[in-house]
Amino acid sequence: MFSVTVRDHMMVAHSFRGELFGPAQRLHGATYVVDATFRRADLDADGIVVDIGRASEELRAVLGELTYRNLDDEPALAGMNTSTEALARVVADRLAERVQVGALGEGARGISALTVTLHESHIAWASYERTL
Repeated sequence: MFSVTVRDHMMVAHSFRGELFGPAQRLHGATYVVDATFRRADLDADGIVVDIGRASEELRAVLGELTYRNLDDEPALAGMNTSTEALARVVADRLAERVQVGALGEGARGISALTVTLHESHIAWASYERTL
């Protein structure tokens, strides 16, 4: 299996529901370093997994829909505790949609899996992996 990873970051505000979250139930900020890893069994006709430039642009676009926003106010996230794990899935699903509509190029249609990892800090992160 071949893979290519691109990285960006996002800054959000949000709060959590539930006593488990203690003081994080109040509105607070978070900055995530975000890795998106694209996987496929064989390289495309050009000898690549995905065009790194296009993958970087699409990751930036997906994160641009979330960054500098209060996620509590986002209709698409209504009713969701926007935990690191849940946000990894949101980003992965949005990237997968972009792969499927050809935004990363026709060769990217051969991508079989995608993993998104959100790094909360240098010692804590969460990932979501999905097939395409």
